[in-house]
Order: sequence, then C-alpha cells, then structure tokens
Amino acid sequence: MNYRTTAVFILFLCIGVFPLSAQSFKLLRYNEDYYYLHKDSTNNWYNRIKYIPLSDRDHFYLSFGGEARYEYAMSVHEDWNRYGRAYNGILLQRYNLHADLHLGKSVRVFAQLSSALENFSKLRTPPINKDELAVQNLFIDVTLKTWPDKNRKLVARAGRQELDYGTGRLISVREGPNVRKYFNGGKVMYTAPKFGVDAFLMMDEEVKPYVFDNHITREANLWGTYAYIIVPAAGNLDLYYLGYRRDNAKFEEGIKEELRHTAAVRYWKYGGGFIYNLEAAYQFGSFGEGRISAWTTAIDIGYSFEHARFKPSINLRNDYISGDRKAGDGKLQTFNPLYPKGGYFGFNPRVGPANLIDLHPYGTLTFSDRFGIQADVVFNWRYSREDGIYRPSGSFDTGGSAIDGRYIGTAYLLSGDYVFSRFVKLSCGLQYFKTGPFINELVNPSTNSFFFNTQLSFKF
Repeated sequence: MNYRTTAVFILFLCIGVFPLSAQSFKLLRYNEDYYYLHKDSTNNWYNRIKYIPLSDRDHFYLSFGGEARYEYAMSVHEDWNRYGRAYNGILLQRYNLHADLHLGKSVRVFAQLSSALENFSKLRTPPINKDELAVQNLFIDVTLKTWPDKNRKLVARAGRQELDYGTGRLISVREGPNVRKYFNGGKVMYTAPKFGVDAFLMMDEEVKPYVFDNHITREANLWGTYAYIIVPAAGNLDLYYLGYRRDNAKFEEGIKEELRHTAAVRYWKYGGGFIYNLEAAYQFGSFGEGRISAWTTAIDIGYSFEHARFKPSINLRNDYISGDRKAGDGKLQTFNPLYPKGGYFGFNPRVGPANLIDLHPYGTLTFSDRFGIQADVVFNWRYSREDGIYRPSGSFDTGGSAIDGRYIGTAYLLSGDYVFSRFVKLSCGLQYFKTGPFINELVNPSTNSFFFNTQLSFKF
C-alpha cells in the first residue's frame, strides 16, 4: 500500500469517528496551538500526535499534522474557443505534512512539506497545479518580549513561510489552486488583544514542477507592514503598506521593470445581522521610465438572517479596479493585485483583478451544521477600453486596446460544502460563463464556457 492509498484509507476511516463540534483547522496551519492538550486526559491516537511532551519542563512539546486533498476538475471551452480547445479534465492531488516544535515559551520551529500533483490534463501544466515536492514552511520564531498581562508579545520570525492578510486581495496563501504560495524572509509581529502589526521583508520563489527544484529570487521583492485595530461593537480596521518590485513586468503597456507601492485601508465586520467589508487601495511607483498611478475600491455588504430557517444571507459586491488610460504613452494606470488568491471572483474566475469592474450578488443557505450552498452571479466589464484583460493571478492575459467592446461576460456559479466530520469535507462547484461583446470581438466565433469541480479534503 503506497502513501497515497494509505492517506485515502485513513481519510474514510475517520469519517464520523469524532464529533463535528471539535476544533476547526486554520488556513495557515502554523496558527494552530495544541498546548491545551497538556491538561486533557483523553488518551486517543489523535491527541497523542497533536501533543507529544518532550520534557517535564513547561512548553516543551512536539505536534504533527497534515492534509490530503483530491480534486477532479472538468472544463469545456475554458478559453472561449480562443485556441480551439474544447474539453479538458484533470485530477489534482495535494499532500501536506507538518511538525511544530516548541522549546519553551520563547523558541518555536515549524516545518512543512508539500506535494502537489496533476494527472490526465491535455494542456500544459501551469505552476499553480504541480510541484512534486517542496518545503512549504520552515521557520523559527523567537519571542523577543512579553508583557505581564500575557496578552501582548513581540515575536521575530525568520525562514520560509506562508502569508495571508485580510481578504487575500493582495497577499494570499492561494488556497484554491493546487500549489499554495510561500515566501522566504523575515517578519516581526506585535500582538495585543485589540491591536496587532506585522512588518516583513520577503523574497519570492519561482515554482518548478519537480522535487526540491524551486528557484529563489535572492532579492527582496515584497516588503511592508500590515496592522489591525479591533473597535468594540463597531467593526475592525486594517491599515497596510506594501512595497513590490519585479523585473520584466508585463502589461499591455509593455514589459519593463516595475517598482510599486501600495497604501490601503479596510473596514469590516462579519457575524450576525448586517455585515460589510469595505476596502480601498492606491498604488504609485515606476514602470520603466514612466510613472504608476493605480487604484481599487471594493464594497461587500449583506445581511445574515442567523435566526431564520436555513440561516440565509444575501450579499452584494462591487469592485472597481483601474486599468491603463492610454496604451503606449509610457505611463501605467493598471492596478497590480500582487499575490491575490486564485478564486477572488469565484472558485474558477475567467478574468483577474486588474482593469475590471464587477457587480457580484450572491446568497447562501445553511441547511445544517454539515451542509451549506452558495449561489453567485458575476457581471464583468473592462474598466478601460485602452487595456486588456488579466488572469486570476493578475498576470497579463490578452490585449484589448484594439477592441471597442467593454462588457466581458457573465459568470453563474453554484457551490456547496458537506462536512462529514472535523477531518473530512466535500466541496463541489458548477460555473457557466456567458461571453459578452469584448470576448465575442476578441474570439470569432466565441463559445460560452462551463466548469465543474469536486474536491475531497482530509485534515488532521
């Protein structure tokens, strides 16, 4: 029995064994803390791997965890018949295994291996689908200072690490795609009950498809600060600055060196009743010899009827994301989403967060603690007729300055999650994309696209 078969066997063995109300897992696994188990007398196999005491001294322990994820995705005319490709079906697999070592209250080492595989595709494998084996996280935390109330501390982190801030508009771990995003660098973190701030300096890494072959850039290309403020009974405020640079940055304006600064604010509240997420960002810097001036605003408002049957919620999103005003003038107004999560406009968006206006109503129903569904409609326009469209990653897709049509198309989505246990979840999604005048002029004849995926994940 190989390791993949073993993972599947364990996955199904665990269905229904543990209560659903037990601890949920974090998006960033290093944010989990199992120290509380030192007082737990439950002696089962799970607790024994989540908390392994190493000494009679306090806070000397080791914890293990991992994930297996299996996804089948099928697309029909994904590129609207641009390249004559009709059907494609792929099987994606992702395996993670991590160890969390605590050496007292001041030192901690976290290590994680990841394997992302792709099979059966008829198309060239993109970097987000395959990375046979890589070190996903490997860092050391050192607590520099604590305060008497024990709710405030200052921690320094160095090494390879995943980052995820806010809604993932600009810096995301990229959970949706098969290969998650990580960086190499250092970070200093101050946390308090109602305030926190991170300051970081990071290097990107180019993903290669095979074993331990990813390529470090060896120069800083992401730096900044991200702060949050909790306002009791009023919401939450995020303030951040991000610096970013890359060689050979590609936009419809051309391919040049890019140095970009982002200043942004976010005000948000989730939970029962009225919910909202308001965010705005402005970017400035240089693109070759020209100047950058770009911006975005995002409004997401809704209402959650938590005491009604099936707990329905209704929401409306609206994004304005700037594009280049005039192709070929040397200046750049196209917004750069930096490192966005892959499914920011749906689980399989056809256009990315640059040169875009979208209107996005959606609603959810929660039938039980185990099962819920969401339905979305996304209307997409180009912000500027002088700029093209961009991929979900923010990279340049195709030019549009020679095309008059502004409306890109409409996406209809239906998705659902079923939770078998605290370890196992099944997710499914359907998407139909109806092309608009821009696509119809770009691709002649154009074809509407269809996408389906189902994903089974196991975490421990």
